[in-house]
Amino acid sequence: MPLPVDLPIVDHHCHLSPHGEGVRAAARFRSAGGTHLFLATQNYVPDVPLDLEAYRHQFEMTESLAHRIRADTGVVVYCVVAPYPVDLIRAAERIGLPAAIALHTAALELAGRWVRERRAVAIGEVGRPHFDVADPRVRSASEDLFDLALSVARDADCPAIVHCEELSIEEIARLGRRARAAGLPPVRLVKHYARARFPVPSPERISASYLAKRELVGQVLLDPGPWFLETDFLDDPKRPGAVLDLATVPRRARWVAETRPDQVERLRIPFEEAIRAVYGWSPERDERSGA
Repeated sequence: MPLPVDLPIVDHHCHLSPHGEGVRAAARFRSAGGTHLFLATQNYVPDVPLDLEAYRHQFEMTESLAHRIRADTGVVVYCVVAPYPVDLIRAAERIGLPAAIALHTAALELAGRWVRERRAVAIGEVGRPHFDVADPRVRSASEDLFDLALSVARDADCPAIVHCEELSIEEIARLGRRARAAGLPPVRLVKHYARARFPVPSPERISASYLAKRELVGQVLLDPGPWFLETDFLDDPKRPGAVLDLATVPRRARWVAETRPDQVERLRIPFEEAIRAVYGWSPERDERSGA
């Protein structure tokens, strides 16, 4: 069964780099049938940003890549920007913890301005280190800055895309309550790189952005939304194809059409309905994208 011609094919979380494939990877995504990308910023240089100008340059590089992708391929790209959670640890080692906290705070506020100016659609990746941190002061600061990120997303009226460890049912609910305490609806807190099926929706359940692995897609396809599909493609020449290749989401959509034709319409959950529920708008149509 062919995919519906009006169905957008959306990768909800990926990274692209001027030092990797960049636009070429997006062209491969387009050739496979992809139409929309959510492009998360990353550090494009080996050193961690040590001043706000470095973060501004990083966000601008993400925006520039988005413009080039759309111009060259017709893929619609939405930018997601924020200081990476682990940046705090590395910056504290270089400039001291108080200065690192001040920088991270300013970078989060800059990300919020980008959303309000419609240069980005979400705050991300935010969160806390998903590994042990020896210094309790850094751990405490990371938690405080995560709460600040949730407040920034609230004020910017946008989702927060979370980078953290795998979550149990109790931890999912705990994060949902934490978002609500910050004034952010739990549904607008999105756990990216989700590798296990989330529980059925509840008032405190956050949203899941699932890695588009075949087995997991098969498991969640009949679940109620909102949920997304992503590759978390890293565009790292040292790790080609990691985490999943950028063409994976359109390939998974074709797999559903070929093997579960009666469930094709379920793909509107990650590609349309979840975006409306979490972001508050529908995927933009573009004649060049075919959506």
